[in-house]
Amino acid sequence: MLDGSKIAVPLRWRPMRPADVDRCVEIVAAHPVIGPRYGDDIENLGRAWRHLLGSAAINNAVFERVDRKRATIVGIGFAVFVRDEFMREIKAPPLRWIGPELARRVAGRDSPALTDDEVRDANSGAGLSELVWEGTGTPEFAHTMDFYHHMVGAYVEEHRGFLLKEMITAQAESVERLLWVVEAGGLYWNPAQQRYETTSLEPPEIFAMRPHLVGITRELENVRPGSWISTLFNYRPPRFGFSRGEQQLLLTALMSFHGTDQELASALHLSVPTVKKMWVSIYRRVADCDPELVPDPTAGSGTHERGREKRRSLLAYVREHPEELRPHSRKLLAKNLHA
Repeated sequence: MLDGSKIAVPLRWRPMRPADVDRCVEIVAAHPVIGPRYGDDIENLGRAWRHLLGSAAINNAVFERVDRKRATIVGIGFAVFVRDEFMREIKAPPLRWIGPELARRVAGRDSPALTDDEVRDANSGAGLSELVWEGTGTPEFAHTMDFYHHMVGAYVEEHRGFLLKEMITAQAESVERLLWVVEAGGLYWNPAQQRYETTSLEPPEIFAMRPHLVGITRELENVRPGSWISTLFNYRPPRFGFSRGEQQLLLTALMSFHGTDQELASALHLSVPTVKKMWVSIYRRVADCDPELVPDPTAGSGTHERGREKRRSLLAYVREHPEELRPHSRKLLAKNLHA
């Protein structure tokens, strides 16, 4: 069960790396409720996650306990944008455990995950449908409310700026987890009626132990009182239309340990002159839309301190407007704007 205890050691989160996959699969496999749901498909989980790493279709995080400068992975959250037909399929009766289904299909040749181009187009048009694949931790963390608050914070941060259409959360492993998700804004899926509902006909202890779905859509969230989950549907189209390469540069620059052009070039495997040219392109693009944000679009002009201030101003803006860093289609955005 979930309890309100505080975590005694610091936690941090970051995106999953290939070297993390085995440890993350171990955490899932060792869970007394989630692990058995996979059966033989636990063998597919690592292959599936490795296949998707680097894809625009995923948002994930590993949670690390930091103790005397040593970091140990103690939790995992993994979500994936999927095709609408797969959403319809898993919502039809009889319901099934989503994790093993995704592991089997992504590891095979029938992946329902969106391609990078499909993510870009959906994020510029009708919106994205997402499944939270798994979200859990090791025994000492998995049952603490503080840990789940940390997971929620990471989830919100990873999803700000996306045009979300529907979200289905990870299938609960306990009554307490189920009720916590519902209290946070999730709705019970009724497969017989093909609709979300505020209550379930089954007692929570039965609902949670059978294959089930809890989720929310943008339309439903827009017509009910706000909850924390409603913040995930706050969306505004990007203004500047950065290229994917420019987005990668800005994302890397937002990480404090990649500050100078030399560090950025090393992190992105580019030359320093290429990075400098990309900054010029970024500043000119921004100046065309918002001259007040970067008054001088020429990266080489002015003093060094003036250039640093210009960069700080731009990074502060994109930190508060993550839609500028999400995949998008300039053509579709322009079409929707004039529709």
